[in-house]
Amino acid sequence: MTLLDHTPSEVQRRRQTYRRRQTVRSVLIAAASTAVLGTLLVVAVTGAPGWDRVRESFLDPGVAREYLPDILKGLWLNLRLLVFCAAGALLLGLIIAILRTLRGPVFFPVRALATGYTYTFRGLPLIIVLYLLTLGVPGLRLQGMPSVLVLGGLALVLTYGGYLAEVFRAGIESVHPSQWAAARSLGLTYRQAMRHVILPQAVRRVAPPLLNDVVALQKDVGLVSLAGPIDAVRAAQIATAETFNYTPYIVAGALFVLLAIPLIAVTDWVTLRAARRQSGG
Repeated sequence: MTLLDHTPSEVQRRRQTYRRRQTVRSVLIAAASTAVLGTLLVVAVTGAPGWDRVRESFLDPGVAREYLPDILKGLWLNLRLLVFCAAGALLLGLIIAILRTLRGPVFFPVRALATGYTYTFRGLPLIIVLYLLTLGVPGLRLQGMPSVLVLGGLALVLTYGGYLAEVFRAGIESVHPSQWAAARSLGLTYRQAMRHVILPQAVRRVAPPLLNDVVALQKDVGLVSLAGPIDAVRAAQIATAETFNYTPYIVAGALFVLLAIPLIAVTDWVTLRAARRQSGG
């Protein structure tokens, strides 16, 4: 008798039936509890004495429809800024991490500079870096000065590069020293060992925290509006100043959430995959 001809026993069939019932029961209970909680929240919010005024000030459909195109146009700027800043921060973080892992006394000045960079930009608030680069640097009146948008993007790259550098360094140092020894025994140079042996393992191990930092960067690109560029947040601010209504801010916030959902989903998937790989599943 083959495995295909195997017939489950009565006890096994009962167990499978019980598990199916428990699954259906759990789903029904979860759905019912969610519906009850949602209903209570809706009743509590809409039943508040100031609900009508809040709805007019923050949830006006007419204002949302009127200024949605302007906010979407600004969001396109945020999206482009996110792509370039994420690429720049990842590249800068990787370079700094490699510099911090260099061995030998001759590389001490390089390691010291890389360490000072990470300490400085991980400690500085992003808003201060933005003000320094977008308001202070143009005051020097140097020739060939880039635009405020470029300077704002540079502030984001410098700040997040410090965080990503530490993530990359943790991944590099988590690779067992035997991997280095095996690569060098095969005749690989330091650069070849780092490129072909160490970095692939390091990046795979720290992929979830790297993606988490990218999600955080997706939110912080809205701070570039403080320097003047008309992104989604700045467009919402202009609309609010014209209408004395805060609905555009709600629209901008909802668009940022929709923009973040794919990144968060990818991050969760990568995290789950890494956990399964470590557990042998």
